Amino acid sequence: MSLTDKAIEHIRELIRSGALPPGSKLPPEADLAAQLGLSRNLAREAVKALAVARVLDVRRGDGTYVTSLEPSLLFEGLGGAVELLQSDSAALLDLMEVRRLLEPAATALAATRISDDQLAEVKRHLDAMREARDDVEQLNAHDAAFHRAVISATGNDSLLTLLEGISGRTLRARIWRGLVDDQAAGRTLAEHESIFTALSTRDAFLSQAAALLHVNNTEQWLREHLHASESPVTGSVGRRRGAPAKPRRREG
Repeated sequence: MSLTDKAIEHIRELIRSGALPPGSKLPPEADLAAQLGLSRNLAREAVKALAVARVLDVRRGDGTYVTSLEPSLLFEGLGGAVELLQSDSAALLDLMEVRRLLEPAATALAATRISDDQLAEVKRHLDAMREARDDVEQLNAHDAAFHRAVISATGNDSLLTLLEGISGRTLRARIWRGLVDDQAAGRTLAEHESIFTALSTRDAFLSQAAALLHVNNTEQWLREHLHASESPVTGSVGRRRGAPAKPRRREG
């Protein structure tokens, strides 16, 4: 571990121990360095690194503060990083694989915690998907809202933020599937119906299986078609290479 890494760990420990709670102001640089037994340069580098990670907020002319440490803030940079990865087909498939590993387990957890009101919200988004089945972009928007409502039911903000940062950024690829696959909308609606039905019974195992089937089907379709067709991550969402333009339709 480098000296800078040790300095970062020292400050993290102060935050973890409650000596520097969320919203608190750090001592001046010289005092902080003395408190940590480090040089001012090391203290400065550690503060910079933690500011990049959104753990600290450096305010010019005011000082340095510990942020709220809310997951939505700490994981804020994830979405931007994922957007950049979309220019790489292999990276997109990696993201789909991560979604497959996380989302079914999260759906199982939601089944054990979901309230009647939360279940009703999931159903509202499912109904909206049915209404929008002939509009690929609207269908995908309601699809994303459906999954957000499910994961929100876990009560785990960190999990929600992580999955939104991953699955939300695969939207362009899912729209692309809807445009080139005539059967995508029907399959997608059926898969979401199964997820909702499983959640309604509060059956964690069944909910996990339904979510796994849904995510796995999307991932497998992308693996089969991404390299053979125009990639959704290298240009505009469009049609099969060499195929005529088609009217807007289904999501995947």
